[in-house]
Amino acid sequence: MNYISTRGAGIGERHTFSDILLGGLAKDGGLYLPNEYPKVSADELARWRALPYADLAFEILRKFSDDIPDEDLRELTRRTYTAQVYCNVRDEENAAQITPLKTLGVEGGAPLSLLELSNGPTLAFKDMAMQLLGNLFEYTLAKHGQTLNILGATSGDTGSAAEYAMRGKKGIRVFMLSPHKKMSAFQTAQMYSLQDPNIFNIAVEGVFDDCQDIVKAVSNDHAYKAQQKIGTVNSINWARVVAQVVYYFKGYFAATKSNDERVSFTVPSGNFGNVCAGHIARMMGLPVEKLVVATNENDVLDEFFRTGIYRVRKSAETYHTSSPSMDISKASNFERFVFDLLGRDPQRVLQLFRDVEEKGGFDLQASGDFARVQEFGFVSGRSSHDDRVDTIRDVFEQYDTMIDTHTADGVKVAREHLQAGIPMIVLETAQPIKFGETIREALEREPERPAAFSGIEDLPQRFEVLANDAERVKAFVAERTR
Repeated sequence: MNYISTRGAGIGERHTFSDILLGGLAKDGGLYLPNEYPKVSADELARWRALPYADLAFEILRKFSDDIPDEDLRELTRRTYTAQVYCNVRDEENAAQITPLKTLGVEGGAPLSLLELSNGPTLAFKDMAMQLLGNLFEYTLAKHGQTLNILGATSGDTGSAAEYAMRGKKGIRVFMLSPHKKMSAFQTAQMYSLQDPNIFNIAVEGVFDDCQDIVKAVSNDHAYKAQQKIGTVNSINWARVVAQVVYYFKGYFAATKSNDERVSFTVPSGNFGNVCAGHIARMMGLPVEKLVVATNENDVLDEFFRTGIYRVRKSAETYHTSSPSMDISKASNFERFVFDLLGRDPQRVLQLFRDVEEKGGFDLQASGDFARVQEFGFVSGRSSHDDRVDTIRDVFEQYDTMIDTHTADGVKVAREHLQAGIPMIVLETAQPIKFGETIREALEREPERPAAFSGIEDLPQRFEVLANDAERVKAFVAERTR
């Protein structure tokens, strides 16, 4: 397996999974992808159906990481995906499944289900990849006697998932940027209450896209990045994306009885990383009918999949919503899909994303390329705050199931794309306690809270407020890595 940049740098060079694991952007500013997607045979699909989650993860990951010995990789996946780590389940009987499938009911002739992805230590789907990433980082650093300073950005869930995965890990420090006063109280407390000496929280005076732009600016300063040994855990990290591929296979097996069946997935999306993993699963051969992209009022992705126009928003145009982890107007992983959509033409991708930086976007309808989107099975939709409140209330009343605001975005849009006889799986993103204010508005009751998080908002918080300035952030990191 060799990895290439979406923008063409390093053609003819060898880049293994371990080579790109600790970094983020390629040296030309592009994103890494395998030179070709591995295919899953019918025999493999049949054999994998009965595997526990950890062993399924091993089988899928080994196709992308052939430079890691099988025995080491198997030990890593089995250490990561255990019922002890993913213990925050709503139904104890399903604890061993790691990602239980909860069927809500049949609507429009289609079974509608939630794939529970938030049973990990921070109650968000990001744990599914981040816990593995923490173990992979520690393994790789120890093997080479190296250290790593992780610089990341979060709109809510990535930060806490990264910090809980990396806390106490040898040779690793985490510097996490988040938009000041723009996360829920629970999300803020999860991150800022951590007192581990290798964890640094930076509240940036701006929105999430500002935080993300700072991380990219640092990644593009190659001298600084090398000197400070900067790595990333944001969704641009390839290992995170490929780790998320696993639960698409697991969800498919749970929703079907035969590999002749097809399913659709609806994915609440801001940065396109989660649904990009579904695209990769489909390219590998998973029988996926539709990939439904669900956005909130920050609808840059919905606009693209409806019109072919990709138009990023300025900070002032980014709404602060009740599904804040999706308050993103520049989807970092979208470039990976565009690379595939354009037949893997790096020169065209390079020009298009130059247009993003210089002109604010691009139009694939005008060029005729947008017609190919349907070949990849993508459709989309958006929701408003009122839609989320109505959906949370409806799902609770109909199915006695409490969902968070982002999952509500997903359910609302999923219902617009149901096909009779095709199971629709909505990827659940977080537990309701993370967004208590909207749950109280919708249901007039407190959200369910796992016992381990009782009183977390009252704990002392440790963070630093910095201006929206990449140079100031770079200085902050340098001061703490001497």
